[in-house]
Amino acid sequence: MQEHSVTVAKKTYRLDEPFFVLATQNPIEMEGTYPLPEAQLDRFMFKVSVPFPSSDDLVEILTRTTGNAAPQTDKIADGPMIQRMSHLARQMPIASHVSDYVARLVVGTHPDHPTAPPLVKQFVRYGSSPRGAQAIILGAKVVAVMAGRYNVAFEDIAAVAPAALRHRLLLNFEGQAEGISPDGIVGELLKSVPKQGEEKKA
Repeated sequence: MQEHSVTVAKKTYRLDEPFFVLATQNPIEMEGTYPLPEAQLDRFMFKVSVPFPSSDDLVEILTRTTGNAAPQTDKIADGPMIQRMSHLARQMPIASHVSDYVARLVVGTHPDHPTAPPLVKQFVRYGSSPRGAQAIILGAKVVAVMAGRYNVAFEDIAAVAPAALRHRLLLNFEGQAEGISPDGIVGELLKSVPKQGEEKKA
């Protein structure tokens, strides 16, 4: 994934941009599934939680997939357009104090760091890598662009932090036994890590 290439019969082929990988995660007890190593999970920008569909959504799924009509799709973007959109998002400015907040969020996921909240110290075995901070900032820039704003705000960070960090936090045995969720850890970090100006109030 990181090399944006594929090797077949000892020959390597570069893959066209834009290149990205989507993967689905099934329950561990299903036959033929196996857990990905942490280093591999870390290469995914986001882990998006998809709940079981509601009754209405399930009816819509059945209607679309069990009939005789061929599925229809409308093209709304091509590769070059997606690359231009990506380039635009990367140009979105982010203030240094917002970047500092992201850094403190990610550092706070490490149980051996003095700023880690009690929940992290008690239940987390390993925290996020620097890729987690990169994913938060890049995702927040996209959220800001879609909202029509001209800079990244703290609310953009909060919007993407769970998806960027939930697969990068490794719980210890106690955390797993207690049923602690990575989303709960991230939520606690978002509440406990002060933003600029809040340090003086504390």
